[in-house]
Amino acid sequence: MDILNALVAFLNFVFVPGLAYGAQLALGALGVTLIYGILRFSNFAHGDTMAFGTMVTILVTWALQSAGIGAGPLPTALIALPFGIAATAALVLGTDRAVYRFYRKQKAAPTILVIVSLGVMFVMNGIVRFIIGVEEISFADGERFLVTAGEFRAMTGLQEGLAIRTTQAITVVTAIVVMVALFWFLNRTRTGKSMRAFSDNEDLALLSGINPERVVAVTWILAAALATTAGVLYGLDKSFKAFTFFQLLLPIFAAAIVGGLGSPIGAIAGGFVVAFSEVTVTYAWKKVLTYLVPADWAPDGLVQLMSTDYKFAVSFAILILVLLFMPTGLFKGKSV
Repeated sequence: MDILNALVAFLNFVFVPGLAYGAQLALGALGVTLIYGILRFSNFAHGDTMAFGTMVTILVTWALQSAGIGAGPLPTALIALPFGIAATAALVLGTDRAVYRFYRKQKAAPTILVIVSLGVMFVMNGIVRFIIGVEEISFADGERFLVTAGEFRAMTGLQEGLAIRTTQAITVVTAIVVMVALFWFLNRTRTGKSMRAFSDNEDLALLSGINPERVVAVTWILAAALATTAGVLYGLDKSFKAFTFFQLLLPIFAAAIVGGLGSPIGAIAGGFVVAFSEVTVTYAWKKVLTYLVPADWAPDGLVQLMSTDYKFAVSFAILILVLLFMPTGLFKGKSV
């Protein structure tokens, strides 16, 4: 029975949160890896693109709620999400036309585009803070839990309860649907195949009649959709704050690099590797160990390898190790 209680505690505090967080990082890393693989530069504005899309979704959510429109047990933000994606797609397409296109035509080095994306990042962050402020905002509607700890205890008779939040289930299901749709698009549609060809060999793709501007536009639209979806899912699961997604940039890039920049499968794998590493290292294992060891051996301390305040240090450490020993990542992407 104690083993079952330990397993439930592990699921409740490590596996389920890690699964939801990994899905959010995977979606964010997919956007980064698409831009890197096709447009050939690291887009440091991706975190604030997530913030912008989430901000628009929040504003539309508020408008829907004030009009009495909701989604029943589900968060109203799911109805507002397409509006956030559309606004973010318009923003990144406008940014590409106003900023990135010039440097693309000049055949600027990737380093120049990275510096340009830093400038875009600061502008986007300023816009988000100006419009919605810097306070923490929570999505507070819909059913909060699919299963509560009390219900789980009543069903199983165990001492430990398993609580699964609705937002965690929505995150995992949405991430699976989005990933499947993206792989279908890239592998089955003509536009998706054109994007893959453009990524593999730009000159050969141009000779075969592929329209580069169309490929660029579709890439930005997909990146906007992935960024907004990832941002909204993270906001639903935790909360929204203007600087939050700037801070998420490190684990997102770590996930993309761990999996292999330019590899969509690698981005997904990297997202879960980074998420579970962060959660495992920063979780206090006292409760799980107390169930597993004899009472005399029960730990007095938290048995926590690192405080949650330093969870991004885990991402940084993983990033450094991968760059040192496996620069092309787990799935042999492009080297950094």
